[in-house]
Formats: sequence, structure tokens, C-alpha cells
Amino acid sequence: MDTDVLVVGAGPTGMTLANELLVAGVSTVLVDKLPQRSDLSRAGGMQSRTLEALDQRGLLEPLLATGDHPVIDGHFAGIPLPAHLARHRLPWRSVPQVVIEGFFEEHLAAHGIHVRRDHELVGLAQDADKVTATFAHGATVRARYLVAADGAHSTVRSLLRAGFPGRPGTSTVVAADVRLSGADPLMSHTWSDDGHWAAVFPLGTDPQGRPLRRLALGGPGRSVPRVVPVTEEEIRDGLRMVFGSRVHLLELRYARRITDAARQVEQYRHGRVFLTGDAAHVHLPLGAQGMNTGMQDALNLGWKLGAAVHGWAPENLLETYHRERHPVGAAVLRNVQAQSLLMDWAGTRDPDVAALREIFTAMVQLPDVRDSLADMLSGMAIRYPMPGTETHPLVGRPAPDMDLLGLARLHELLRSGRGVLLDPADRFAKVAALWSDRVDRVGQGADTEPMLIRPDGYVCWAGSPDGSTHDLERALGCWFGAPR
Repeated sequence: MDTDVLVVGAGPTGMTLANELLVAGVSTVLVDKLPQRSDLSRAGGMQSRTLEALDQRGLLEPLLATGDHPVIDGHFAGIPLPAHLARHRLPWRSVPQVVIEGFFEEHLAAHGIHVRRDHELVGLAQDADKVTATFAHGATVRARYLVAADGAHSTVRSLLRAGFPGRPGTSTVVAADVRLSGADPLMSHTWSDDGHWAAVFPLGTDPQGRPLRRLALGGPGRSVPRVVPVTEEEIRDGLRMVFGSRVHLLELRYARRITDAARQVEQYRHGRVFLTGDAAHVHLPLGAQGMNTGMQDALNLGWKLGAAVHGWAPENLLETYHRERHPVGAAVLRNVQAQSLLMDWAGTRDPDVAALREIFTAMVQLPDVRDSLADMLSGMAIRYPMPGTETHPLVGRPAPDMDLLGLARLHELLRSGRGVLLDPADRFAKVAALWSDRVDRVGQGADTEPMLIRPDGYVCWAGSPDGSTHDLERALGCWFGAPR
């Protein structure tokens, strides 16, 4: 083998996975077909669950130190969800994709993983032991596993002939990175009486310290083919239609047209090849859910590939990647499609849609509805299907906020990429010792009930301090393989 894992695509998903593999201690080759890293912002927001995962790896603080990354409000179809700021310890942040990629590339390079650029994949073959990838310049790489993180037009997906069912795009809107005058720093979605709309979100600042904005424009007559270039006059006209003379374009840095296509592969695993991020699911870019979902795909898969390479992965552990992440991707597609309808993406001015939006806006004022939407959009509502979900409310969910439990040390333990057993009554030391090469135990001093936490930060067992060890042993075997 040339490497344990070959990762195709060096965007946020691929780089997150490369870091997880680095933590897991397996050799990784990371390739990208572009000759240099893109300087386009693309996605612009990071959700609570993604921020929490980076914090557990010790990466959040240095990432936020790269510049001005303000806290941003969440929204559902343009309906503000400001209460989500107090819902979780880490509120959403404005961190452009270009910043994330630059940060990860520098971090990985410091640990010996350099992106091999100008590597266009043209061939793919696999057998029972390996995957062989062939590139346009004639090089080949043999790996135990290959992961596709190569975007919506994935070459890997095409070479696999993997089905990509769903709905094609029916309309387009303009998305642009701009500097504006007259824009409220906290402005989000605004509609005109005739159905034109604009969405404006902060993107930090440019090198001169001037505020940047992500702008989206849509409405009647604004859906044109994606290949038609976006002009400054088109953006100025769209701003006039929505804001009149209040908001003006100062600088256009980048613009493209995006569609409301919604597709998802039927299987995330094809033998020794795995699909992640936009290679597995595409949808309208609302709330940076595409980037965050892709990064969380990588967080789910990375430690499992590490376990397989090191030889202690339980039977079917790699199968749980599809079982856990496919429903998450499908749920994101559903909520994005619902949002596109409620926000009248195409600018139809349909009175039925307006009536539905009026009722939904009123419902969002109810705390339970608002909290449910905020948890769903932030990634904190994810609950993976696993043994024990029927008997304990914590199982399958992200671990509780350990800072609030007086267990900030858990974040340090999770940086190692190992599992963690919280054992506040010191009851399970003998059992834990059998898996001590893969699982760390935290004994007395933990102000919480016993729980077993996977390397990706999800609870896979929870019980009472005086309970039986049988269920714990079963959970350890299920997720961390046979005892030593």
C-alpha cells in the first residue's frame, strides 16, 4: 500500500477527514484536482455541533484566532431564530469556507500531511484488499480505503456509477461576496412587495478591515441559466428592487448562480470507497448546512476508518457510517426544501405561500418550536440509531456540555481520538481496563451519570452508577471491538 487512506478533495470535508485520520494515527494521502486552493468564500457559517467537534479536537480556539468571526443569528427560511444564541455553549459563527480551508491546510502541513494538488482522478479500481486510483498525469496511488470528498460533481461518484437520485434544479438565484453601504450589520432576509428578496449575512472583514457580506438575490424574472455571468449592474438592480436607495454596492468580489437541486446517493459506502459531503448530498445552500453536514460526515467516518486500519474495528463498524449519516443527510434535504418553499425562493408571490409563511412565523415565536428548529439547524438534534436509544435519552446524541458538568478535561481526552468512559462512582474500572488501549476512563469528580463516549463525541452507552456491567461490556464490544 502507498497509504492507509486516500482522500480525494481538499475542501472542508476532505481536510476535516484528513485531520481525523491524523488523530487516529493512520497514514493519509490528500489530493485535489485544483492547482491551488480556491480563494472563494462559498459557505460562510459554522454551526454549534461543528464548532463543538473542533473544540473537542483543540482546533476551535486557533481557528477563531485567524480573524474577525462574529457570532451570527440562525434562521429558518429567513425567519430569525435569535434565541439559539443562548441555546448552546457555542453559538454559530461567521467563518468563510476559504478561511477554514486555509487553516486546515496549514495545520495539516505542520503535521506532515501536504495537499497534493493538480491531481485529477481519472480511474478507480478496487478488490478485496485495496483501492487503486489513477490520475491524469499517470501517477497511481494504492490505499486500503478511498474517501470521496470531491464535491457535487464528484469524479469518484461518477467512476463508481453510483446513482444520485433526487430533484434537478428548477430555478437559480445570485450569490455574491460584496461590500455594501447602508446595510445593517445584522441584516438577514428582506422582501419587497412584488416578490423580490435579498439575504445579507456577515462574512468577517477583508485585509483592510472593511466588512464583507454574503448577498443572495432572487425574485420574479431573476432565474436565468447558471452559465450566464453575473454582472455588477444585475446586483445593483436587485438591491434597488428590495432596498430602494438605502443599500448600495461598493465592491463585487465574487458571484455565481446557485440552484435548488436536491440529490442524495443511495449508499454512502461502496466496498472500500466512501462518499462524503457534497459527493453524497447536494441541496440549496441555506444555513451553511452543506459544509457543516459534510464536515460532520468526516467526523463520523474518520475514527471508524482508523479502527479498521488498526485492526480493532468490530464487525460492521464501517457499515454504521451509512446507517448513521444517510438519514442525517436526508433530513437536511427535507428541511432545506421546506425552507425554499416558505421563503418563496422563486419569487412566485403565491398567496397560499404567503399565508403559510404568516402562520409559520407566528409559530416560531413559541419557545418549543423555536428551540426545536434551532437544535435541528445547529446539528445538536442529531440522534444516531444505536443500541440503547430505546432505554436512555442520552444514547445516540452528542455528549452533554462537559464544561457545564465540570469536566472540561473531557475535551482534552477527546483530542487523542480515543473513547472516554465517565465513571463517577469508580464502579467500572475493572471492565474499562480490558479496553484501556482504546478507551480512557474518568473516575471520581465527574458530576454526571456514567456514560461511554465515542471518539466523535457521541454517547454510545449510559447507565446508573450502581447498574450492571453487562450493558457496558456489550457497548464496549459493539463500538471498540474485542477486549485486549
